[in-house]
Amino acid sequence: VQLAESGGGLVQAGGSLRLSCAVSGSYPNPHSLGWFRQAPGKDRELVARVLPDGSPIYGDFVKGRFTVSRDNAKNTVSLQMNSLSPEDTGVYTCNLYFHGSAINYWGKGTLVTVSS
Repeated sequence: VQLAESGGGLVQAGGSLRLSCAVSGSYPNPHSLGWFRQAPGKDRELVARVLPDGSPIYGDFVKGRFTVSRDNAKNTVSLQMNSLSPEDTGVYTCNLYFHGSAINYWGKGTLVTVSS
């Protein structure tokens, strides 16, 4: 499984960014696909993921600002982030989680910087 992120960058507070992750290779089922992030000096945390049944879950801090979506035809998962704040700064990493054996696959990450 290979995961390749794109779309990070610098944005002002209140702005928006859209991250995309292209999934390639053969991957197991059932799996969840989504995003984690790690801010400087903090632990990695779940941002959002799409569960095997297609339903999304979000980290508590999202508070309706982000939307995760999956395109099965294109083998991509995207994260639309609105109303960004400096606290959203961090490395955002694409994740595929195989529920059968609790194995995680990770992308290399993309940096999101929100300036105040």
